[in-house]
Amino acid sequence: MVIALVVLLILSSVGLIATVLFQSGRSAGLSGAITGAGESVFGKKKGMDELLAKFTAALAAVFLLSSLGLAMLMK
Repeated sequence: MVIALVVLLILSSVGLIATVLFQSGRSAGLSGAITGAGESVFGKKKGMDELLAKFTAALAAVFLLSSLGLAMLMK
């Protein structure tokens, strides 16, 4: 059981790193803040960024649950 949780933790952490790195960067500065707010209001976040955001959330949940399960088993 411990080995399965460790493997799941490693796979989810590598997947989490990959999905975060594949997401497009946010613009910095005042112009980026203005355009970022406009895009969130008018819904320009489509396609691959939306899919990667969902994968990131799912992998973060798997990472959290597997690390908690591993901590409970090691106690």
